[in-house]
Amino acid sequence: MPAPSSPPRRLAVVLFNLGGPDAPEAIRPFLFNLFADPAIIRLPNPFRFLVASLISGRRAKPATAIYAHLGGRSPLLENTEAQAAALEARLGSEPGLGGTESRVFVAMRYWHPMSAETAAKVKAYDPDLVVLLPLYPQFSTTTTASSAKAWREAADTVGLTAPTRLVCCYPTQAGFIDAAADRIRPLYEAARAFGTPRVLFSAHGLPKKVVTGGDPYQWQCERTAESIAAALGVDHLDWVSCYQSRVGPMEWIGPSTDEEIRRAGRDGVPILVVPMAFVSEHSETLVEIEIEYRHLAKEAGVPHFTRVPTVGVHPAFIEGLARLVGQTLAGDRPACSQNGGRLCPATFSGCPQPGR
Repeated sequence: MPAPSSPPRRLAVVLFNLGGPDAPEAIRPFLFNLFADPAIIRLPNPFRFLVASLISGRRAKPATAIYAHLGGRSPLLENTEAQAAALEARLGSEPGLGGTESRVFVAMRYWHPMSAETAAKVKAYDPDLVVLLPLYPQFSTTTTASSAKAWREAADTVGLTAPTRLVCCYPTQAGFIDAAADRIRPLYEAARAFGTPRVLFSAHGLPKKVVTGGDPYQWQCERTAESIAAALGVDHLDWVSCYQSRVGPMEWIGPSTDEEIRRAGRDGVPILVVPMAFVSEHSETLVEIEIEYRHLAKEAGVPHFTRVPTVGVHPAFIEGLARLVGQTLAGDRPACSQNGGRLCPATFSGCPQPGR
């Protein structure tokens, strides 16, 4: 779509996120939706349906125990809605959007409000332009691409025909990086009392075959970790990229966060676990990191453990998202990274941008 000659009269921004169960009885259907996604279980139907049914049935009980720590439900929707409200307020002062009415919507991938519900609301709003803004800073075929595909199908179903642009990734966007560094600094200083801290930049893992198949997620996560480490400005900072949330028997990308926590215990160093691919609190941060990894760290002999909060509604992060929206309106491509072009090396076939 060519760049608009003037700001749109009415702009809809749609935040993509994973979603989470809103009650104990929603846990199994949420898991089924997750594993029935062809981007997650890469089998044709009816095999994928059968595998999703089997896995969601087996994982429902342990998942219920996880969400019990959070009152039986995920806080992800409320956290995402808070980000949407903050972004909507910030867009009112974004350069280049003078005279534009902006509204921010939330579309979850695996639980309500899902794309079909949100697309109907966006159509009723009658925007001149829709910007799809994933709350996944690093692009993956399993997250952003899956959410974008679901959105396209939902938009077609409800007859939403407004021009649409996708922000595909922003792994080193300045606002995101500055917000993460700002979250880390005071906690890093506090950890110094226990030795020289090691920073574990932890992201949700992927099966290795997904990455070797051309998915740029791991490459982008590494760029995020490098950028935050540089922004901290600590001489000789001890840091490592690692990956959490492994499920199933397949080989996953590494090193695993579990392994790095045990290594820190052997080395006798305090650690800070930074959720570099999560921008809102949910079960992976509040339970897996805060409870399970904290317990593992104690068992492993780590002298001090800190979970660094996600960027959430940090003003720098929200300002960065607003800037991405403004840049997207000024660009000339239907899909764009944080700089309007392709970030990933051409070897990554999963990137939605044309190769260099």
